[in-house]
Parts: sequence; C-alpha cells; structure tokens
Amino acid sequence: MSAAMEIELNGAAVALDGDSNLLAEAALAALQANGGQLVEGSHAREADILLMSCPLRPGTAAGDPKSLYGDARKAAMTMTDRGSGRIVFLVSVVAGMPMRRHPRFSMESAFILAGMRTLAMEFGPKVLVNAVGVGAVEYETMVSGDKAMLSHTPIGRAGCIEEAVAAVLFFCDPLNTYTTGQMLSVDGGWMAGYGRNF
Repeated sequence: MSAAMEIELNGAAVALDGDSNLLAEAALAALQANGGQLVEGSHAREADILLMSCPLRPGTAAGDPKSLYGDARKAAMTMTDRGSGRIVFLVSVVAGMPMRRHPRFSMESAFILAGMRTLAMEFGPKVLVNAVGVGAVEYETMVSGDKAMLSHTPIGRAGCIEEAVAAVLFFCDPLNTYTTGQMLSVDGGWMAGYGRNF
C-alpha cells in the first residue's frame, strides 16, 4: 500500500476495549501517530475514541457479545455527558453475511453489529458509532477471516492490516461528522456476492 492515511486528532484520548490482536494494535498505533493519546485502565473512561475489538477469526475464543455491548454503552453514556465521542467496532465481516461453516461465530458477530447500530440510534448525534467489517486479512498468518473466503473475493487476494486501519481512521477523522450506524466492509468484495459454497 502507498502512503498511510492521515487525519488530525489534536490530542483526542483513545482507548481499546475487547480482544487485543494485530489489527487492533495497528489501529491504536495509527491513531497515536495521527495525534491521539492512548488512555488505559481507569482513564479509559475519558476516551474520546473507543475501539471495540471483537473476535476476527472463526474459532477464536469470543468474549461475551453482551458484555462488549454493555462496555460500549457505558462509554457512549459517558461520551454523551461530555458532549461527543466516537466508538468504532472492529468486527468480522461475517456480521453482515453469515458463513455456513461458522454459524455460531456468524451469529455472535451479527449480534455485535446489531448492538452497534442500536447504540448509533440511541446516542446520536453526540456519539458516532460505526464498525469496520474485516474480511480475510493476512500478515504472515490469517489475522482475520477464513482462507475459504479468498476463493470468493473478487479482488483475488487477502487484505493487509493497513487497509483495515485506513477504514478505522476514516471513522475517527474529525472531518467525518455525518456517518453513524454503518459497517464499512474491508473484505475485497467478499460481501458483494459470492457462490455461498461455505
């Protein structure tokens, strides 16, 4: 990929909740490189931007989707009291298109996507809540998705971490003030239509 996307966060407090993985770590690093300040522990409540990192690979031990939703809702309430905020869920693209071979993972991911949209309705306009739906992403091994997805990806290759991070930066960009309740699929076209041979 060419030059990384740049935004100006002007010291916005950034926090991570949920699974730590290569994609979440890269997104945090990119937010910090663009002027975000990482807050952790008890200070995470002060976050202007909250990344909710969900399981990205089938078979990954998933946290309780209700607990993730609860954490995001608490953060949205705090952000609303302060006047603004952003929550970005990192979720598998199967949230929007289930895979026959991974029914439980598909259902848990869809639950998270529905919760994200509910939060966007409840807490807008002060809090923007969106999701990056990540397809097959590789970095030495599969970071997200399932290798079987590649046979139905029009782009014809796995994505890279930087491509998914660019979508996170889009949702966190202070100039982006009208997008909420959306999942931006970074999946090489997998959701656009495939031969459902899963």
